[in-house]
Amino acid sequence: MRRSLLRPFALGALALLLTGCAAAAPSTSGDQLGGSLTVYAAASLKGSFDKIDEAFTAQHPGVEISPVYDGSSTLASQIAEGAPADVFASADEATMAKVSEFALEPAVFASNTLVIAVPAGNPKKVSALADLADVVTVLCAPEVPCGAASATLLSAAGVTVDAASLEQNVLAVLTKVAAGEADAGLVYATDVVGRSDVEAVVPEGAAEVVNRYPIAALKDAANPDAASAFVAFVRSEAGQKILADHGFGAP
Repeated sequence: MRRSLLRPFALGALALLLTGCAAAAPSTSGDQLGGSLTVYAAASLKGSFDKIDEAFTAQHPGVEISPVYDGSSTLASQIAEGAPADVFASADEATMAKVSEFALEPAVFASNTLVIAVPAGNPKKVSALADLADVVTVLCAPEVPCGAASATLLSAAGVTVDAASLEQNVLAVLTKVAAGEADAGLVYATDVVGRSDVEAVVPEGAAEVVNRYPIAALKDAANPDAASAFVAFVRSEAGQKILADHGFGAP
């Protein structure tokens, strides 16, 4: 008799326990992304990616983004040496190709062209590439994307420039021009958008030298879900609008 009374009670208790467990299970709805996300990006992307970071974290408040900006070749070398990056955005496809074994399906998300940057007021009256040979000019080093593009542009124009310095990223070039340490420098068109301390001169042939920017999540990303979502956001309509607002061209 005792066994027949206990069995229904035990079954009922088990049912209540299972119901309670089901109620306590975490919901699958809502944003599930979280943790830290390290984004390595070309120096020329700083302004746009700062805004993209804000927009992305507004959608995914659990994610904390740590951006690292520098010359693409410097970042690629660090990635090859095992730097803990989750996403890499390069200023050209050639540099992304150097880390192809570490990247997941790179995709072009923006384009850019070069301009001559001069201090506000253009005191040396620079108006063409040929003028760069006669004034104090700073350029990106040839191993970085802006330097490779500069070499292509100058070669096509038949201009030889004895640069006062060769910088490892485009922001370093712009900083020297803005500070008056150089009369001119070749930078990306996007670098002068919204600035009052420099002016841009669009040189002949600039439209023929286009840098195409690829982005990829990395195979060893510590936060692969957030990395994939970030890449998708950059390529989304919202991400593309931010890039366009900063002067980038379509992919």
